[in-house]
Amino acid sequence: MKTLRHRTLSGYSWAMLVFLYLPIAVLMLYSFNESRINAVWSGFTWKWYLSLFDNRQVMNALWNSLTIALISSILATVLGTAASLAMKHYSLQWRNFFNGLSYLPIVIPEIMMGLSLLVLFSQMHIELGKLTLVLAHVTFSLPFVMVIINTRLADMGKELEEAAQDLGATAWETLRYITLPLISPSIVAGFLMSFTLSLDDFIISFFVAGPNSTTLPLYIYGLVKRGVSPEVNALSTLLIASTVLLVVVAELFRRKDSKSLSI
Repeated sequence: MKTLRHRTLSGYSWAMLVFLYLPIAVLMLYSFNESRINAVWSGFTWKWYLSLFDNRQVMNALWNSLTIALISSILATVLGTAASLAMKHYSLQWRNFFNGLSYLPIVIPEIMMGLSLLVLFSQMHIELGKLTLVLAHVTFSLPFVMVIINTRLADMGKELEEAAQDLGATAWETLRYITLPLISPSIVAGFLMSFTLSLDDFIISFFVAGPNSTTLPLYIYGLVKRGVSPEVNALSTLLIASTVLLVVVAELFRRKDSKSLSI
């Protein structure tokens, strides 16, 4: 009975993995198809990837995505780190309430957040463009940074900081030489997670992007409306590969942080 249960659960797990990742694998495979017809495999080629770098619109969309992701990730990391430290070290009134409220962007449907941000920017007479994209990406990335750093701060305790202060360190010296080095892997992991979320976002960006601020996911969506072509598959494959790489690096930093804490 135990063996049957084990095989059933293993089979179910593999079936779920196949269901989730088989479409992605097919998309990546046909990005190397020499034929423009996705239903027909006619040979292996790199030409669709090479043609992307000669496409000015693709390069503009890629530059917009990287610029917006970098700026919004830096802002989200700085603000998220400061907010987490404030929540930990200061007995703020209604701290639990504000802490829970800060996580709402994680659970709110993206289409609702995108619509609400669009209404907000319209009411404030802010022209849609790169600025609104950065503000929107900071808004939904900030809670993820705080979750990662709050977890590290909760596990770290206050013993090392109190010991440093007992030895004469000021609050700034304790923060600079004790707290920040200890949570630096979490800060890096939060930055990478924020960068990944910004790079991949489509729904919220669709609402707040302007005519000259098309990001890579929005450009891919525009191509798909005209039909799925090998260029779309190649562009999507590059986006998937970069996302997986960033997630793996973020996970490595998170594990490094956990190991250093256990030691």
